[in-house]
Amino acid sequence: MDLIKSYNAFNELNHFVEDIRNQISASASSVLVMQNNQIVNEFYSGNHDKSPNSRSIDDDSQFNIASIRKTYLGLVISLALYEGKIRSINDYVIDYLDGLNENVLINTTIRHLLTHTHGLQSPNIRLFPPGTNWNYNNAGVHILIRVVEKVFDQSLAQVLKERVFVPYGFINTGWRKEKNDKLVWVGEDYIDHQGGEANLFVSTRDLANWGNLHLTKGNYMGQQILPSLIFEQAVSIVTPSQLDETSPRNGFFWWVKDKSRPLSELGNDLPKGSYQSLGFYGNAVLVIPEYNVVAVRMLNQLDSNPPEYDYIKDIQRFGNLVLKCILSQ
Repeated sequence: MDLIKSYNAFNELNHFVEDIRNQISASASSVLVMQNNQIVNEFYSGNHDKSPNSRSIDDDSQFNIASIRKTYLGLVISLALYEGKIRSINDYVIDYLDGLNENVLINTTIRHLLTHTHGLQSPNIRLFPPGTNWNYNNAGVHILIRVVEKVFDQSLAQVLKERVFVPYGFINTGWRKEKNDKLVWVGEDYIDHQGGEANLFVSTRDLANWGNLHLTKGNYMGQQILPSLIFEQAVSIVTPSQLDETSPRNGFFWWVKDKSRPLSELGNDLPKGSYQSLGFYGNAVLVIPEYNVVAVRMLNQLDSNPPEYDYIKDIQRFGNLVLKCILSQ
């Protein structure tokens, strides 16, 4: 399936994603744009892998969204705050978990973990004091997953399935540890499917609906299943205010636009309040509230980046092109 629904206004965007697919040696790509709760562009190209007779990409194909899973964790942290399971994002993480290295994690808050300002290289190694700098890594993610398990007495995957995926109709989203014909598999090996690993697989439409769920603040088919505050909180900037001006600003793991910043994933043309998440294999979900737009691209990068490829410029260009295409309709 090469094309389901695409208007001429989005040809440049679709072709751009195809060009990136070729640059990073991906076998598959898709692009989906929603505006005002309606799909206005949907494009699929390629196959699940490069083997002979590999399945064609379609709307049932589920990609590994890698680091985008952090936004799902972020929503659960927001839910825990709303329900009082976590008192404040300014709470120290050592107040919630036993067995942590308190000498390393002293003064480290949940806010720091959510915004990559924790300064940890690992739970036992500190690079800089919490809240004084920004450094993207997964040390904070693993700790927050443990916090979720503690305060909910359930795994991250169980909380999301019961509270979000089932009530909101996410039928092609879940942690997977075994390959099946719907999964765009890139040679991974997993032992867990309860949310502890980077193996959340999501279809293109489900990822777009994930972004749209935040855009609508949890309203689904006219029903407010979870309170709007949970979604508003998750995409509000919570990065420590004293952070250097060149560093990105984050919500609950989302990258949020307040102004143009050199290290941000968000393109310079995007309006204030836009937010985005990017995954290792090239996947991205972008929300532009000012225009009621959600845009998704899916890729399955198979090789390392070529020397001429700059992922920051790539993802900034993606966002700028989404806006350009929306305005050209």
